[in-house]
Amino acid sequence: MSDSSRAGGAHGVDSADDSLRERWRNALVGARGGASAPDPMPYADNLLARWAEPQRRYHTTAHLVAVLDRIDTLAGYTADADAVRLAAWFHDAVYRPDRSENEERSAALAERALPEAGVPADVTAEVARLVRLTVTHDPADGDTNGEVLCDADLAILAADPKEYAAYAAQVREEYGFVPDDAFREGRSAVLRQLLGLPRLFRTPHGVARWEPRARQNLLTELELLSH
Repeated sequence: MSDSSRAGGAHGVDSADDSLRERWRNALVGARGGASAPDPMPYADNLLARWAEPQRRYHTTAHLVAVLDRIDTLAGYTADADAVRLAAWFHDAVYRPDRSENEERSAALAERALPEAGVPADVTAEVARLVRLTVTHDPADGDTNGEVLCDADLAILAADPKEYAAYAAQVREEYGFVPDDAFREGRSAVLRQLLGLPRLFRTPHGVARWEPRARQNLLTELELLSH
């Protein structure tokens, strides 16, 4: 990334992020065909600083780790696992809960940063497309990269009830500036939109392992919001 976009990137990045930095290195080097340069680490540091911003409660590095872990689980379904992993890094890199254009701004960040980092144009375009797909989480049939990213991002919906409750509470914290009535209305609309999808998950693993529990969790939260 340019000097201006990298400002502050390396500061405050904890050594506990070393494993994440290595995962970034592996995905970036893989996406550019094994080339070792440019140095991947300034880009990792910039992204980790973004994921650690103070306005985040759910969309944190813990969420990034979870999505990357799920992509590893689902990698056999992808056409390009490294592109999907890079999309995971960028999909919430720009996150302001009071704004509606986060995905577009995150995709634009990928379009600026990845060519500078040595990623070919076609892979960069695919990463940006995948980031934009997280607006709807509704990949086209046969879009295996999109299916894996969307399933990985939505897998929290299939968490056990305690973890799901913690996720829902973190989302409410991120929208702490929204009054209760408005939040209930908006969140309920999101839940109904998800429940209205023919399938929440598209990969065979997601359909078999995650779909039933996710729908139950969504229905439970929707019921709680109505009281």
